[in-house]
Order: sequence, then structure tokens, then C-alpha cells
Amino acid sequence: MNVYETHDLTALLAANSYPGRGIVLGNTADGKQSVAAYFIMGRSENSRNRIFVKEPDGLRTEAYDPAKLADPSLIIYHPVRQMGRGLIVTNGDQTDTIRSFLERGLPMEQALRTREFEPDGPNWTPRISGLLSPDGSYKLSILKSADAQGSACARYTFEYPALAGVGHFLHTYVCDGTPIPTFQGEPERVTISGTMEEFAHGIWDHLNQENKISLYVRFTDLASGTYQEIILNKNQ
Repeated sequence: MNVYETHDLTALLAANSYPGRGIVLGNTADGKQSVAAYFIMGRSENSRNRIFVKEPDGLRTEAYDPAKLADPSLIIYHPVRQMGRGLIVTNGDQTDTIRSFLERGLPMEQALRTREFEPDGPNWTPRISGLLSPDGSYKLSILKSADAQGSACARYTFEYPALAGVGHFLHTYVCDGTPIPTFQGEPERVTISGTMEEFAHGIWDHLNQENKISLYVRFTDLASGTYQEIILNKNQ
């Protein structure tokens, strides 16, 4: 068994009709750029009624058709925010919690001790978060229910060095189901390859056509801090 094997991200996505929301952080094959990706999927009309909209410091979700917005509490938030030359990426409003703590010189882990999984039983959707550093290293975190009743929160944080051509993929669900089974184990080690456009469309084209909603991808030059980004929305 090769514990250092990197998996094909597109194959993982193609084999899973519902990973839910997903974060990928890593570095390009030449080691010169860091990579961040975030996608959302949905099964309900309310979840699917969304788009990604660019903000000066990152990204926000927005109702595609405001008249059809039923409950904004868990679907409208800022998933991506710049913090200095670092980048926060999450699947909920814990983005702002993390930024608030970082601004006070406190770590992401401490910020997330004040949060827990989403109150959407029986799914108890985990909160997933990432912090991409200016040197290409990164952290990934998942907050998930410790039991089927949602009575307590288990917190896990993983910290990775910058390795050329390597990234890690963390998503909210193992697969589709009723209730939807929460992600288990460590973030999946994946290969980062190709141009930004190739990488972005590799993800987008292999997400389940019925359930995918939006995708954000960003490549940042490690030397200068300049970046390029792509936003893809199913509702256009």
C-alpha cells in the first residue's frame, strides 16, 4: 500500500454524485503557485438557487432568483476572504469567525472552537475550513457531529507543507444518502496539474451535472502574491 499516493481529483468527483461542498488546497506542479478551489452542490430548490459573486476581498454566495429564496441562514455567506497575503476558504459563515480571530493574532483552531457543525439534523452537515498561507502551506479543518443525535462536536485540523503538484481535498459528505453521511478520515491527497483553466474545468466537468451549482478556483504566484481566478456558475 502506497500511503503517499496522490489520487486523480477528477476521478474522485466522477465517482461521487454528491460530495456536497468541497475545498481543495495545494500547489502547482512547478511549485510556483498555490491553488485554492471551492465548490458547492445542492439537492433542494433553495440550495440550487445560488451563484458565486466576486467581492473585493474574495467571494460571496447570492440568490440567483431572490424571489425563490426560502431560508438564507446556511446558504448565503462569504466562502472566500483574503487575509493579508493569506486566504480563508470555508463552507459557511465561519469564514468571518476565522478572519476575526486572525486579525487579533489568534489561530484558526481557536476560532473554530467557538463553532460547530450545521444545525440541520439528521444530516448535521460538517463545517469545513481551509487557510492557505503565503508560502503555499495550508491547514484544513472539519467540525462534525460526534454522534447521530448531534449532541457533541468533534474537531479535526490537518496542517500540510507546500509540495509541488500535491493538494488535499476535503468535502462535507462521503456520498449521497438519507441522511447524508458525513465525510470520514483525512482529507484526500490529490494531484494538482495543468493550467488554471484546465484544473477548473476538470473539476467542473466531473461534478454531478444535476447537483453542481458553483465553482471558484484561484492560482496565486508565491513570489509576488498576484493571483488569477475563475468563477463558474450553473445558473447564468
